[in-house]
Amino acid sequence: MTPEASPDTPVFTIGVVARMLGVSVHTIRMYERSGLLIPFKASSGQRLYSSRDVERLHCMRNAITKEKISIQGIRRILSLSPCWKIVHCTEDDRAKCPSFNGHSAPCWTMRNNIDYCGVRECRSCVVYREFGDCRSIKEVLLQLLPPE
Repeated sequence: MTPEASPDTPVFTIGVVARMLGVSVHTIRMYERSGLLIPFKASSGQRLYSSRDVERLHCMRNAITKEKISIQGIRRILSLSPCWKIVHCTEDDRAKCPSFNGHSAPCWTMRNNIDYCGVRECRSCVVYREFGDCRSIKEVLLQLLPPE
């Protein structure tokens, strides 16, 4: 990655990321199909990943291999992210939101046309970005708790 690239700049191919993490390309595609990862797709269709994506994958790999959490378990944990609170959804939006009303998958895997989500690309959403790094997940959740 070049020094001027941001952590969100997609620069790595799927093969490079697979080698960086010691996993197969198939494994990374499986994480995509599970909704745990949203790749950037170039106009040619090539998947590209940022250093933030690599950190997300590293976090998931640790959860799977060291903590013995399944992919479905990770999906459930991420589904509990209070996205409506982070992006300040209205009561009307929450009433129509499949993420707010369910707990089976992260909000970025759901088709949603509410005001905030309907006009944004999930890959660039603060919820997706902040709930990919193992350290930031705890920090975000702690910020949302009411003061003691």
